[in-house]
Amino acid sequence: MNILITGGSGFVGSNLISSLRQDYKIKSLDKKHSSWHQDLTQIIDITDKNKLDNLNFKANTLIHLAAEHRDDIYPKSLYYDVNVNGTQNIIDYSIKNNINQIIFFSSVAVYGFAKIGTDENGAINPFNDYGKSKWKAEKKLNDWHDKDPSSRSLIIIRPTVIFGPRNRGNFFNLLNQINSNKFLMIGRGNNKKSLAYINNIVDFVSFAITLGNGKHLFNYVDKPESDMNSIVNTIYKCLDKNKPKIRIPYLFGLMAAKLIDIVAFITRKKFSISSIRIKKFCSDTSFNTKVFDTGFNAKYSIDNAISETIDYEFKSDDKDDVIFFTE
Repeated sequence: MNILITGGSGFVGSNLISSLRQDYKIKSLDKKHSSWHQDLTQIIDITDKNKLDNLNFKANTLIHLAAEHRDDIYPKSLYYDVNVNGTQNIIDYSIKNNINQIIFFSSVAVYGFAKIGTDENGAINPFNDYGKSKWKAEKKLNDWHDKDPSSRSLIIIRPTVIFGPRNRGNFFNLLNQINSNKFLMIGRGNNKKSLAYINNIVDFVSFAITLGNGKHLFNYVDKPESDMNSIVNTIYKCLDKNKPKIRIPYLFGLMAAKLIDIVAFITRKKFSISSIRIKKFCSDTSFNTKVFDTGFNAKYSIDNAISETIDYEFKSDDKDDVIFFTE
């Protein structure tokens, strides 16, 4: 079986290829070179339809990861150029080359600030261009499936925050701030947080490939989930550090972050703190999922996943220099 992966040079893609290449023939497409899988990677931007049309690889399954996803993308039209128009190019390529299974990585961002426990039937209400563009891409893929439902398989995965070794996203920023004694708790910390460990989600994709024809929609969330206080406590424990008692009220932290936003806009510099990140940190992101109704079993608990990530990032003497900037 042959698998074509878009966005294979990124954090999820690189880990996914490391797992799948043991059992499948893989071709990866990305606009950037791969740190791990140069031998399988072809430099192609999915917005370049001509280069896609000239690709010579017969695939049975296409895993579509390529996307603009960072908080600081400018201009905002790039979200739609890549995430929507790029997805249409991928659909056209699949039709032309008779690829009948597509696995698409969307995001829980399509729900916006969702109610606690939102499942796959939750109301769609994205608040940013990333979430809006992912929802538009989902609709295009659903249209593709519905034109030949008896022979096509569409698997849409909406993951929550994905973390793990080498990932330089918001979760790593939290780990790093605590490790360097620069962290101050903002808000009460009672807000629920859904997380997804990279090794678990890679295993789930391997599992999902075996699902039959039809449409399959999954939030990806590792269970059981915790509140922010519990997550922070686990991090301090894994780092062998004492947790300070000082807390910053949410409104004060948000006002300070908005001032940083203004400075970032004027100077065109990126800062580790922004109002969006404060809102994300202090908001509930708690989702239910049908993943575990399929019979899939995740190997890692959240506590074990946090511990493994910390061991690699802050305790290991055997690290490589590969990192992935995801937010």
